[in-house]
Amino acid sequence: MSDRTTPATERAPLSRVAVLIPTYNERDTVTGVVRRVRAATPEVDVVILDDASPDGTGEIADALAAADPHVHVLHRPGKHGLGAAYLDGFGWALERGYDAVVEMDADGSHQPEHLPALLEAARDADVVIGSRWIRGGAVVNWPLHRKALSVGANVYTKLLLGMGVNDATAGFRVYRAEALHRMGLADVASQGYCFQVDLTWRASRRDLVIVEVPITFVERELGDSKMSRDIMTESLRRITAWGVGYRTGQLRASAARVAHPEPRWHRL
Repeated sequence: MSDRTTPATERAPLSRVAVLIPTYNERDTVTGVVRRVRAATPEVDVVILDDASPDGTGEIADALAAADPHVHVLHRPGKHGLGAAYLDGFGWALERGYDAVVEMDADGSHQPEHLPALLEAARDADVVIGSRWIRGGAVVNWPLHRKALSVGANVYTKLLLGMGVNDATAGFRVYRAEALHRMGLADVASQGYCFQVDLTWRASRRDLVIVEVPITFVERELGDSKMSRDIMTESLRRITAWGVGYRTGQLRASAARVAHPEPRWHRL
């Protein structure tokens, strides 16, 4: 089941897909996630984006790559945030001619078994979001306050930015390569969940086709969550600024139409 923002058009087949998996101290989960991705979608390549994890995740990633030619590792010099990691991954994949990239967490919260459905939806879309908050979506092992926070943030984002997307903060998604080119990523500076909203907002403003596919999100059982107060504060600040700018622009355009109405021509 999916929700489209605009009608789909015919698109080129996705012959080469790179699944990007950022890691920082994920030694307990990365092997299992990579193996599940390879089992669910044997045709894709996996790219582990490791931010110099002090727990040895990078070395584990190297071993996985040595054993499987479909696994690659991009070692980054340090912990610079989710957004920066994905932007590096996008650049790596685009330079090598991949048709699409997938964003996916390394902690097991994104179920690799959903990948076939997301890639199938990408046949008719520019962006596919694995959504928790549409019919058929679900969240496992989240307390009520965490669900309320996520739902509230997405409702706030949807109303303020005027997007027809129910889960703009979701991190399990597919982007076609041509969509990334059109979205203009050179000035992206947002991090964390705000990064996901930023890219969704850019896609929406360029009238790209965005499809939401229901997924079951499972809260991580191993390791520590990367959510922090700083991430939430950045997200609220940036989304509010984008929304105020967007709504102000709408008001100005409306006022201009009232002040300078288009002439009406009448037949004689």
